[in-house]
Amino acid sequence: MAGTLAPEQSPLVSPTTSRYVTETLNGSHKFVIEGYSLAKGMGVGKYIASDLFMVGGHQWAIYFYPDGKNTEDNTAYVSVFIALASDGTDVRALFELTLLDQSGQEKHKVHSHFDRSLEGGPYTLKYKGSMWGYKRFFRRTLLESSDYLKDDCLKFNCTVGVVVSAVDCPRLTSVKVPESDIGAHFGMLLESMEGSDVTFNVAGEKFAAHKLVLAARSPEFRSKLFDGLDEDEQEIVVTDLEPKVFKAMLHFIYRDALTDVVDMVPSTSSSESVVSETLTAKLLAAADSYGLERLKLMCESRICKDICVNSVADVLTWADHCHAAELKAVCLKFAAQNIAAVMRSDGFEFMKEKCPWLQSEMLKTIAGCESDYCSTGEKSRSVWAQLSDGDDSNGRRVRQRT
Repeated sequence: MAGTLAPEQSPLVSPTTSRYVTETLNGSHKFVIEGYSLAKGMGVGKYIASDLFMVGGHQWAIYFYPDGKNTEDNTAYVSVFIALASDGTDVRALFELTLLDQSGQEKHKVHSHFDRSLEGGPYTLKYKGSMWGYKRFFRRTLLESSDYLKDDCLKFNCTVGVVVSAVDCPRLTSVKVPESDIGAHFGMLLESMEGSDVTFNVAGEKFAAHKLVLAARSPEFRSKLFDGLDEDEQEIVVTDLEPKVFKAMLHFIYRDALTDVVDMVPSTSSSESVVSETLTAKLLAAADSYGLERLKLMCESRICKDICVNSVADVLTWADHCHAAELKAVCLKFAAQNIAAVMRSDGFEFMKEKCPWLQSEMLKTIAGCESDYCSTGEKSRSVWAQLSDGDDSNGRRVRQRT
């Protein structure tokens, strides 16, 4: 036919490709159990849980049964399991559970799905609460005479690999967009002081800044600079902040990040002054005063990482003072779960004296925790029972659960 190209003359069309890729998203968690001998005798089927950790979009936890999971074993074995702790259906995963040899010889006890043939494929967890592990993980008498137990302490490493699949369709072209550098540019503006039109005097130390930048970031600055400041007034005296706190606040306003010198709240504190005198806590109070909500949350996040039995009452008192709702909620929940030990801390007495209403909030939180446990249908060790049996977490973040 006229005008028809022979096959060898047809223009070439680039073929398209795609790949169906199945892989694992891996994550690890280290679980340390201190005071092993004190955990024994809690009863068959009762366990100690690690903190929750996230892998592959799901939350996980390690459950350790000091007296075993099954009654037929008659407490002869300890049991260890990895549990799916968040909602999920048919979650497929690989697991590696390692009990660390503490003698330095690295003769660890390892159970692993990784790097081996899987005849039935990855393990499938059907729903929240499903577990993988070993009812007879280790005979108790052998464990207690082994190098895995040292200074009454056990150490576990857990690796979870969640199986995910996706179709990979390569793009012919791509343009990589770098991360935003606006904070770096504004930071250089602050450091150079170019174009600054206001100066702050903080305990004799001078800080040059830009009214428009401050007003855009803080409603308190906007009110002070444009509603309550004379046009010819170029210097403002600040009496409610220390120079280092004001400097850290300016750093955030211009760079949208915490300065490197912001310190952490001590993990153990014996008085309110220890918590409130840290730079992070002072910066939290400044953020509250100047309406810097993102800075507040960043400080709350920093502080809550080191909450423990010895510090939680002090941190709760400070969070209430600074209207730090997220940090306060974390403290209330932690205190409710470790109430007996918290009540014996020095900070609890200070809290009762300065903020007596927080006791009532603790009781409401305890009642809420009890309701949550009951609604799950699990056998759970009552937080109220802590008050009668003298449970003490000894400053640790992990609470005993059954």
